[in-house]
Amino acid sequence: MRDIPTILEELQNLALKDESVRQRLLKTREATEPLSAFCRTCRELGYELYEMELISAGEEFYATMKRSTNGGGENSPVLNGEDDFYEMFFANITNINKSASIRKRT
Repeated sequence: MRDIPTILEELQNLALKDESVRQRLLKTREATEPLSAFCRTCRELGYELYEMELISAGEEFYATMKRSTNGGGENSPVLNGEDDFYEMFFANITNINKSASIRKRT
């Protein structure tokens, strides 16, 4: 099984190349349970992704990052958003949309 960051990077690249995939992924944000809808859509697209794996991957990444800064003590800097791969993914594919709009206007 591929790791979560690799899966999300592949999905992001796919969303960049295929507007219909990007729209499908963005539409999951409107669901009653957006995280579940997102993971279900990912599985429909052939990417084995489940809610708890996505959440855990972000938390594990954050914990590793925190341990690597200032010796990992309680005074380590807060890394806002670094633990939420789901939100970072959507920030990236939403920015794809904004970047494309800006390029079209210029």
